[in-house]
Amino acid sequence: MDKPNQAHRRRLLKQALGGTLIMVLGPKELAFGAQLLAVRVWPAADYTRVTLESDVPLNATFFAVANPTRLVIDIEGLELSAQLRDIVSKVRADDPYIAGVRVGQNRPKVARLVLDLKQAIKPQVFGLPPVAAYQHRLVFDLYPTHAPDPRSGLQVPSNVPSAPTATPNAPAASNNAQAASASALPASGGSPGAFISAQPAPGTPAPGVARSALPNPQSDQAAEAMNDALGDFIGGLKRPPTGAQTSTQTGQDKAIAKAPASRPGDKAIDKAPEKGADRNADKTLADNDSAPLGNAKAGAQRLVIVALDAGHGGEDPGAVGPSGLYEKDVVLKVAHKLRALINAQPGMRAMLTRESDYFVPLHERVIKARRVQADLFVSIHADAFMNPQARGASVFALSETGASSAAARWMAQKENSSDQVGGVNIKNKDATVMRTLLDMSTTAQIKDSLKLGNAVLGHLGKIGKLHRGKVEQAGFAVLKAPDIPSILVETGFISNPEEESKLQDDDYQRELADALLQGIQRYFAKNPPLARNRAL
Repeated sequence: MDKPNQAHRRRLLKQALGGTLIMVLGPKELAFGAQLLAVRVWPAADYTRVTLESDVPLNATFFAVANPTRLVIDIEGLELSAQLRDIVSKVRADDPYIAGVRVGQNRPKVARLVLDLKQAIKPQVFGLPPVAAYQHRLVFDLYPTHAPDPRSGLQVPSNVPSAPTATPNAPAASNNAQAASASALPASGGSPGAFISAQPAPGTPAPGVARSALPNPQSDQAAEAMNDALGDFIGGLKRPPTGAQTSTQTGQDKAIAKAPASRPGDKAIDKAPEKGADRNADKTLADNDSAPLGNAKAGAQRLVIVALDAGHGGEDPGAVGPSGLYEKDVVLKVAHKLRALINAQPGMRAMLTRESDYFVPLHERVIKARRVQADLFVSIHADAFMNPQARGASVFALSETGASSAAARWMAQKENSSDQVGGVNIKNKDATVMRTLLDMSTTAQIKDSLKLGNAVLGHLGKIGKLHRGKVEQAGFAVLKAPDIPSILVETGFISNPEEESKLQDDDYQRELADALLQGIQRYFAKNPPLARNRAL
């Protein structure tokens, strides 16, 4: 008989009336100790995440110690185990924040982790309920005291005049606030922080949490982004509507009445592009490739910035192909190749929302694009469906009223679940405010997004089959920048064995990147970027 899992054992134990079952399960089962299933470490320049996955929720307390800087974490109900000791080998030498880890049994049923740190950090600790393939997760996010500025990676060429990095809408006092919070780790003996995995009632603070002891690692960045966003709406959007009134999007995820119960792969497989999707697909852009991009009406050239968003990452693998290929890995490689192509174009630069294998919440991807004042936002994905015959690339834009098809609505729901799988701290108030602020779109933004989508779709159709011959629309959370034309590109079905093989081929990834570049260039040839409201 197969050995029952931990949860099943507990149910049996609760039902047991005699001592026989107790002898079978042993004394550890009586203590209802947690079983650690996995330990994962995700280092990145933005932040390092440590995840402990277990069969039951874990409670933890933590406090900081200075000289040397370290974070001490006590986890209740957990015995020292091989899985916990394995965290030592998972710390990489190039981790920006963790120098090393020590583990031990602090007292019965309480395991201790000591994270030796390379720099002062602002930790966030939160629990995640079971979702997808994961059970209960206890997450430690180690943020720097000052968040990296995404503008620093744009590599502005020397022949383009540089502008101040400070944004006019950000109050001068914010610099003083940042300086005051430079020392994020309190000395030993300060009020300890604590995490209780049982979720409190809405509006009720979790017991034992010392909120003031651990500043919010994203408060300064979110505040600056919020000021920038509000300034745009007060002063006018970067891309004013042409012949259309600005409107706030409502009812975006509303179900379509009598929508067909079709799903990706049911029909429209290998469907040819519709007439008019891109009538000028064969027209060359040779004359425009060497010319600096800019707005003729503005009378000045400027740098054009494209935000590239490699979907998923870290805890969120995205779709998984038949041979085990992860979507997050494929799309990151395509994004890196596309960035290299864009940076090689005169007057163009690209920014990645994630540089490596770590998770970035959906709203943070939008904030990063707005902080660099991106002219376009392109989110790159690889589709999956239960029918392995489904194939072809697709392009999606945001919808103002509802999904354009049942398939598009299904796709948006799947992609929007990335936050739950990747793991977002729902207690982060600034993130919640920013998500509400960015839950807006304009008629002009959607109109420009459709133009961009059609241009890209036309070139994707040249290198492979299209799943649908027109740009679909739905309520994708990552496309909700109110003033940046944004599209989501599904490069193919990773669930299709043939397309999975193509997607992991280096040459085909370059073809995809080149097709995306040509679509972007075609869009700008017909829609020159306007002058920015704020300096970089």
